[in-house]
Amino acid sequence: MTAGQLLLRRARFADLGPYEVYRLCRLRVDVFVVEQQCPYPELDGRDLEPATEHLWFEADGEVAATIRVLDDGPTRAIGRVATAPAFRGRGLAARLIEQGIADHGDRPLTLGAQAHLEGWYERFGFRRSGPGYVEDGIPHVPMRREPA
Repeated sequence: MTAGQLLLRRARFADLGPYEVYRLCRLRVDVFVVEQQCPYPELDGRDLEPATEHLWFEADGEVAATIRVLDDGPTRAIGRVATAPAFRGRGLAARLIEQGIADHGDRPLTLGAQAHLEGWYERFGFRRSGPGYVEDGIPHVPMRREPA
């Protein structure tokens, strides 16, 4: 599968069909719960918020990579950044982060980065914004990107 065959999709939860919801949640569970061995409540209620936006790359109906953008009042929070194993190494997560910044970068953006990815997020203008913490057994750091 080449990057040219990928389709960038975006939708609010209410606009997603049942198969899209299933495929998005399936990828997130496969990556975070199964692969990273973090049993946590993946379905946290935030997907349902009216302003939450889901962005993903799709290939032949399969979700290749995804992020979600939450409305946190004066800021937007990027999270649930996941790429399917078969699509890794193609820069898809980076392209989704760039799209999230293009769409919402007129206000501060925040995220909770896995600590080993801090440098990766810095390349998009995110900077550590507080002390590190452990979430679901994985070290994280809070990060923030100010509007350009």
